Amino acid sequence: MSEFDKPAQPAEQPDEAPAQPDEAPVPSAAPRDPEPVPPIPDAPVAAAPAYGVPMDLGPVGQVRSTGTCVLLTIVTLGFYTWYWFYKTHDEMKRHTGDGLGGGIALLLAILVGIVMPFLNSHEVGKLYERRGQAQPVSAVTGLWFLLLGWFFFVGAIVWFVKTNNALNEYWRSVGAQG
Repeated sequence: MSEFDKPAQPAEQPDEAPAQPDEAPVPSAAPRDPEPVPPIPDAPVAAAPAYGVPMDLGPVGQVRSTGTCVLLTIVTLGFYTWYWFYKTHDEMKRHTGDGLGGGIALLLAILVGIVMPFLNSHEVGKLYERRGQAQPVSAVTGLWFLLLGWFFFVGAIVWFVKTNNALNEYWRSVGAQG
């Protein structure tokens, strides 16, 4: 018998039948190992922007000479302090969108003025904190006013110099002139 006379061998059948156009393919017998899942990163933490990074902030406040403010306080028999509290809180509120604002600060200064050194220093410190910097003044700075304010105004002057200088330095760092 010659090679041509032998009966034809059936072709080898594949393990899976060819997929019909409207049928889903049948998976092969051995499943593959699943891809490793990458680790989930920790939840992002909003970091404070670095010093000098522009933030979406409002208008910059005015730099006020500490000596001039003290002189105006003396000449106006203390009434200038109400104006100073109003303006500084108003400028900080317009700049950051946060804080007491001028009207509330003025009302508190008139009715319960003893709280203003604490509140003012706290809000000035928060300006720095928002930028990720150490606070040069805080509510604790108001203790100068409370504890030594009666002694020839030494504590009040120390408090004012520290707070006003910190505020002036902040305004200069964001572009104020003066």
